[in-house]
Amino acid sequence: MGFLEFVRGQRVFGFAVGLVIGTAASVLVNSLINNVIMPPIGKLFGSADGLRGLVWDMGTTASGEQAVMRYGVFLSDLVNFVMIALVVFWVIKLLRIEMVSRK
Repeated sequence: MGFLEFVRGQRVFGFAVGLVIGTAASVLVNSLINNVIMPPIGKLFGSADGLRGLVWDMGTTASGEQAVMRYGVFLSDLVNFVMIALVVFWVIKLLRIEMVSRK
């Protein structure tokens, strides 16, 4: 079995195209979240950096360094994950509807 037969038979090409489109969609969703959604949310919480700018200053350590918990970064990543998961969910749902309607 040659390489081209393997690619055609195993639908590797379709998988690769899906992977590239998925990566591009992830970049687009990240941009939407970081540049459109997060700034107004951050402004509501008093941060110019969106959710990523939210920190909790816990004081200084014994060595005199600032102890800062950057919980906003976690919240931002959580929102990012949820949004990407929703986009993937809707794309899969739309593809299933398309495939069912073709049968």
